[in-house]
Amino acid sequence: MRIAFLVNDVAGEDPLYTTTRLAMTAAEAGHDVWYIGTGDLAYDPDEALRAHARRAEPSGGDLERFLGAVQDENAEPGRISVEDLDVLFLRNDPADDIGSRSWARSVGVVFGTLTAQRGVLVVNDPAGLAKALSKMYFHQFPSSIRPRTLVTREAEEVLSFLSAIAGGAVLKPLEGSGGRNVFFVEHDGETNVNQMIETIRRDGYIVVQEYVEAAKPGDVRLFMMDGEPLSKDGTYAVFRRARTTDDLRSNVRVGAEPEAVELTDEMLFIAKTVGPKLVEDGMFLVGLDIAGDKLLEVNVFSPAGLGSIEKVTGTDFTPTVIEALEKKIRADRDRPGDAA
Repeated sequence: MRIAFLVNDVAGEDPLYTTTRLAMTAAEAGHDVWYIGTGDLAYDPDEALRAHARRAEPSGGDLERFLGAVQDENAEPGRISVEDLDVLFLRNDPADDIGSRSWARSVGVVFGTLTAQRGVLVVNDPAGLAKALSKMYFHQFPSSIRPRTLVTREAEEVLSFLSAIAGGAVLKPLEGSGGRNVFFVEHDGETNVNQMIETIRRDGYIVVQEYVEAAKPGDVRLFMMDGEPLSKDGTYAVFRRARTTDDLRSNVRVGAEPEAVELTDEMLFIAKTVGPKLVEDGMFLVGLDIAGDKLLEVNVFSPAGLGSIEKVTGTDFTPTVIEALEKKIRADRDRPGDAA
């Protein structure tokens, strides 16, 4: 299998990223693996899609050595034909390119669409990802499993919503990730709420989400694959991002610690509720953020956490993901061609 991972910037990847683990697992399994940055693609005059890509070689399971070889400045990238790939795995996060690299935000969707039109398996489906370029995608799922939410740019509407709910709310940008510009407002009379609103509004729309008390110890990240909870030998790919400070952001990037958690009936209900929509939109690998009986966020761009899950469960789920891609490619190759 020839597989390439499209990332924001190859030089910016980290050995502990989920993408690194997936790529290394594919290489160790004997597949032809490449890394491509969003600035490395080209549409040639002959209408061919090409990329300056970096080949990834097996490293004996050493993540740092594996990625270090890919990022070696002395290693010249090779020019490959994207349409000769079997799989293009879109692992770039458009939110990371807000601001300084705004030109790169839609690259994965645009080039992914062209690649899929040439018969390459592209995951997640770029047509589905195009619908999810902002958090409004989240509101395509049933309201019964979502916290009450307002999306607006009007400060007065934010204050009115805050005064109408009990227990506080989370304010965050409509576009973004990683816990950036995320605030907790206990009540509408907080002295700095206007500053919070202005900070978020500078970059676009404001999402005001009713605070879910069950999120207090930290939310839960559950991985979905092909519309079902990702599992291996009876173990589910799920963990709690436990808060270690007063910071409400349950994100490992901002200090949360991974913690083992059992998959509950509430989590399973949410997974079964959103699964069909994820399949319909071609979302192969997705991270659901859950608190109690509420879905907080749907992560379809480069969902992270497989390393944290392995740490707390002892189970490496990356072979399961790569095996699923192998199965898709075999099924495509075995499909009878059109009659002559």
